[in-house]
Amino acid sequence: MFAKTYANKKVLITGNTGFKGAWLSLWLKQLGASICGYSLDIPTSPSLYSCLNLASICKQYFADIKDADHLRQVIHQEKPDFIFHLAAQAIVATSYTNPTETILTNAIGTMNLCEALRTVTHPCVVLVITSDKCYENIESLWGYKETDNLGGKDIYSASKAAAENIFHAYHHSFLKKMPHIRLASARAGNVIGGGDWAANRIIVDCVKAWNHHEAVVIRNPHATRPWQHVLEPLSAYLTLGQHLFTSKTKIASCDGEAFNFGPRAEQNRQVHEVLVDLYEHWDKKITGPCFKIIADQQFYEAGLLKLNCDKALYHLQWSATLDYQKTIEYVGSWYNNYYCHANSDMLTFTLQQITDYEKQRHKTHPHEQRVTSAILQSRPEISL
Repeated sequence: MFAKTYANKKVLITGNTGFKGAWLSLWLKQLGASICGYSLDIPTSPSLYSCLNLASICKQYFADIKDADHLRQVIHQEKPDFIFHLAAQAIVATSYTNPTETILTNAIGTMNLCEALRTVTHPCVVLVITSDKCYENIESLWGYKETDNLGGKDIYSASKAAAENIFHAYHHSFLKKMPHIRLASARAGNVIGGGDWAANRIIVDCVKAWNHHEAVVIRNPHATRPWQHVLEPLSAYLTLGQHLFTSKTKIASCDGEAFNFGPRAEQNRQVHEVLVDLYEHWDKKITGPCFKIIADQQFYEAGLLKLNCDKALYHLQWSATLDYQKTIEYVGSWYNNYYCHANSDMLTFTLQQITDYEKQRHKTHPHEQRVTSAILQSRPEISL
C-alpha cells in the first residue's frame, strides 16, 4: 500500500506511545519506515506501546510537547522525512478537571510544532492530527464540512479548534512560503480498536468490566456515534502523507488544507447497540445483562457528531473500507484474545489485523493502487 512512499523514510510521531500512535508506529514499521517517537510518557497501564514492545522498533524521546526548545532540537537532530503530530490531551472528561493542561497541550503544543517548522531546512511532510470535535457542533444531520465553523461548548473542543486555527495561521503566515515544507491537518474522531486503555472510553470500560465478570455502567445508551476502527483514519493519514509527498507542487498536494476522515454513513450506531454486538465476541460470558444504565451525566456531550468526507474522496480518492460488522469483529476479537486467551501473541495478532485490513482495502479500493502507481510512473524523481 501507499506505493512504497514510507519505505526507508524517517518518520517522527509525536504521541507515539498513545493508542493511535502505537498502531501507526507498527504499521509504518511494517511499511519499511524508520520510527522516532516523541511522547511525554506511556499514558496508560496496560498500554498498546508496552504490550507490543514497540520500544524495540523506534528511537524514543520522552519529552513534553510543551517544551518548544527540546522539540525543535529533536526535529533538527533527526531530520524526519515525515512528521505525524498526534501528541494531545485526548480525554473530554480530563478537560473538565484540567482545562489548562488541555489547552496548553493541544493548542500550544501545536504552535510549538509549527514554530519549529519555521526553522527546518530539510524537506519534510507534516500532518497535524486534530479531531472531529473541532467543529461547532449544532447536531447537524448532514455532516460537517471542512469549511464549517470551528469551536465548541467544552474545553476539549475549543482546544482542538484552536489547534486548527493555529495550524491555518502558521501556514498562511510562514509555512506556505517554504517550498520544502508540506503540511495538512486531519480531522477524525470516535476511533475504536484493540489496545485502547484510556480512561472514560466506553469500549475500554466494557472490556475491563467484563474481564471482572461485571456489567458495564453507561450513562447515555442512545448517544449516536459514527464508530470507526483505528486503521481507517490511520490509512487516511498515510494516504494524505503520500499525496503531499508525491504531488509535483504545493498547490497540487493540497498543502495547508484540512481534511475530514470518517466511517461509512451506516456506521452510525447507538451506544447500547455497539455494546451488545461487541459482547458477541467475548468468550467469558457474565451472569445477566452486559450493561446497566445510570442517569449521571456529569458533563456536556454532543448527541450526534458526523463528518462529511467528500473532500477526501475527491482529492485523495479515500473513503472508509470496513463495514460495521467488520469493525466490531476487529475490536472484539482483539480484546477477547488479550483478556480471554492469556498465551496469545498480541504482536502477531495485531500485525494480522493490519494485513487483513490491507487486503480488505485492496479489495474495496482497487483504484488506489492504480492511481498511485500512475502518479509515480508519470513524474520525475521529486526533491522537495
